[in-house]
Amino acid sequence: IMMSIYFMNLLRGSASVSRILEVVNTKSEIKELISPVNEMRDGSISFENISFIYPGSSERTLNNIDFRIKSGETLGIIGSTGSSKSTLVQLIPRLYDVTEGSVKVGGVDVRDYDLKLLRDKVAFVLQKNTLFSGTIKSNMKWGNENASDEEIIEALKHAQAWEFVSTYDDGLDHIVEQNGDNYSGGQKQRLSIARALMKSPKAIILDDSTSAVDMATDARIQKAFKHDLPDVTTIIIAQRISSIQHADRIIVMHEGSIESMGSHDELLHESPIYKEIYESQQRGVIGE
Repeated sequence: IMMSIYFMNLLRGSASVSRILEVVNTKSEIKELISPVNEMRDGSISFENISFIYPGSSERTLNNIDFRIKSGETLGIIGSTGSSKSTLVQLIPRLYDVTEGSVKVGGVDVRDYDLKLLRDKVAFVLQKNTLFSGTIKSNMKWGNENASDEEIIEALKHAQAWEFVSTYDDGLDHIVEQNGDNYSGGQKQRLSIARALMKSPKAIILDDSTSAVDMATDARIQKAFKHDLPDVTTIIIAQRISSIQHADRIIVMHEGSIESMGSHDELLHESPIYKEIYESQQRGVIGE
C-alpha cells in the first residue's frame, strides 16, 4: 500500500514539475529596449489609431481607437460586457502590446519606457485584488518599501480606507489574513487603491475596483482624487454610471470601438447606449 501511494505521488509530482518548469521557462513577449526612457514627464495619455488582436486570434478586439487624455484629467469608460473596456486600458502599462498604432504616456511611446518605471507610474487596480498575509503596513509597503507611517495614512485617507483602519487598536499593524479574508470586499478594494497610490503614480487605472463599495464612499473616493491628487490622471472603468458621471469625459465602448465620447449630460442626449444604461440603472434604484 505504501509503495502504491509513493508511486502515485511520484507521478503527480513529476507532472507538477513539468507544468511549473513550463511556466518558468516561458519567455515574455513584451520586449524592452537596451536603453529605455527612465523618466515620465506627466500623466497625459494618447491612443493613436490603435488596433489590437489577441495572440492566436484573427479578429480585431480593438479597432481604430484614437483619443487623448490630458494630465490630471478624469476619464470614465463604460460599455456592455465584452466591449473590450479592460483590454483598452491594459495596453497602457503594456500588459499587451498594440497590433497597430501607438499608446503614449507623457508624450513617449510606452514601448520606449523602462518596464518597471512604466508600471510604477501607471498604477492598475483590478476589481479583485490580492492582499498578502501580514499587516496593513506590510501590504502598503508593497507599493513603496520605504514609506513612512504618515505617507501610508495619507494614501489610506485618499482611498477612504483610513475610516475603518483608524478604528483598530493596533492601527497599521492590524493583521491581514491570506487574501484579506478578514476584510469585506469593499475594504479590500479600498486597501488595494491605497497600495497603488503608494507608488506616487502619474496615472491610475481603476478597473471596476469600486464595485463592492457603496455609492457614498465611491463618491468620496472620486472627490478625494479630484481635489487631493489633481495632477494624477485617473481612468475609471465602471458598470455604475454613478461612479463616472462626474468625470471630465466619458467613453462609451461598443464591440471594440468608441461609440461616443463626452460629458454625462452630452452622452444622455447623443449616445443611445449610454442613455439605455442610465435609464435601466435609474429604474433599478427607484425599484429598490
